[in-house]
Amino acid sequence: MPASHVYVRHLGDPDEPDGVLRLPDPPPADGRTVPGGWWPPLMLDPVWIDEHHTEFDLMHIHFGFDAVEPAVLRAIAHRLRAHGKPLVYTVHDLRNPHHVDPGEHHAQLDVLIEAADVLITLTPGAGREIERRWGRRAHVLPHPHVVEAELVRAERPPAPQFSVGVHVKSLRANMDPLPVLETLAGVITEIPEAVLRINLHDEMFDPDNHWYNPRTGAAILDFQRRPQVQVEVHEYFSDAQLWRYLSSLSASVLPYRFGTHSGWLEACYDLGTAVIAPDCGHYRDQRPCYTYGFGERGLDAASLRRAVLEANARPLPRATWPRRHSERRALATAHRRLYEQALS
Repeated sequence: MPASHVYVRHLGDPDEPDGVLRLPDPPPADGRTVPGGWWPPLMLDPVWIDEHHTEFDLMHIHFGFDAVEPAVLRAIAHRLRAHGKPLVYTVHDLRNPHHVDPGEHHAQLDVLIEAADVLITLTPGAGREIERRWGRRAHVLPHPHVVEAELVRAERPPAPQFSVGVHVKSLRANMDPLPVLETLAGVITEIPEAVLRINLHDEMFDPDNHWYNPRTGAAILDFQRRPQVQVEVHEYFSDAQLWRYLSSLSASVLPYRFGTHSGWLEACYDLGTAVIAPDCGHYRDQRPCYTYGFGERGLDAASLRRAVLEANARPLPRATWPRRHSERRALATAHRRLYEQALS
């Protein structure tokens, strides 16, 4: 869960039934969702498990427990055990990108990692961290493709100039864009005709919105006064708009002070857009990317400058559909085997 997430959808075999039925997410009774059309999984509830345990064989948790208290997660694990249902947990985030304080997420991880019958994670580095911190071994299985096959196969649009993008989105907790943008606004002028493209969501300027942050929004807008810099404010991109945007960039910079893995990085790999990722978390372990020094200790501006100049000089390898297709089939087989192992 959640079954509607692209990661979960792309764990199934792309060509033929793999014997795994992933139940659809029960919709909320009041019809409310968060931006992007997602809602917290209703399956993450001890009462739901008691009422529906005859409808599933095991529970596989990925995301969606941000607001679930550790005590409730313990109750969920207890009810699953009571009904003989194994728990599989894929550790996507060792540090939650939406939480300023890591304490709550760490407490949630303590419960889930201890309770899981099978653990999975995405990178060898994350696997080593899990073993060091919790004394448990996780199966390391790569992130499946994010973009659909026809776009992975498609040629990139012609690039009239070297373009570096920073999508601030709605300034979630792990983003610290201003020092990154200051450095990028300087280095972009070292590359003739290059452009720095900064995007942010319009809800940052809406007083009634949770993400209202006009001060930071104004500081970001001010970068459009700088040479070779463009700033665009817009609503959430649809998937099609997002893929067009990413395909139009030469490189996408992730302005993250903390985090673990990235679906954005995977989409860029699918589309042939280089990623310049911080050296916190395990991004560099996930797919080929350029890295720069950034984390809660601050920004290494010189390393960011070097990464941009290197991205301009040397392109990174792009995903191919034959390789992504083979990887996805292997992921489907691996998950089926792990589910059988848990059920045994």
